[in-house]
Amino acid sequence: MSIAELPIGIDREKIAEFCRARGIRRLSLFGSVLRQDFDPHRSDVDVLAEFEPGALEGVGFRYFGYGEQLSEILGRKVDFCSRLNRHIEGAVRREAVTIYEHP
Repeated sequence: MSIAELPIGIDREKIAEFCRARGIRRLSLFGSVLRQDFDPHRSDVDVLAEFEPGALEGVGFRYFGYGEQLSEILGRKVDFCSRLNRHIEGAVRREAVTIYEHP
């Protein structure tokens, strides 16, 4: 699936600004937003962030606000994570659609 095929709008410039300001090198979507069972009125968006080395040093509790900030950009609830359970990590990474990647 490509970004153009997603059932939600993506403002790539706002996403890039969000990621650059927080040291995120790759931001990807996974889960129901990539499947037919996505409900645009009720489903949240699962987001996986991969940070530049050292980007989380000193971030502390601000990290927990990243999902809310991204929700404002995407216009819907976001489940934000940067670590995956080892039992699902492979499947998530195979299906994920990257919406930002640091050049």
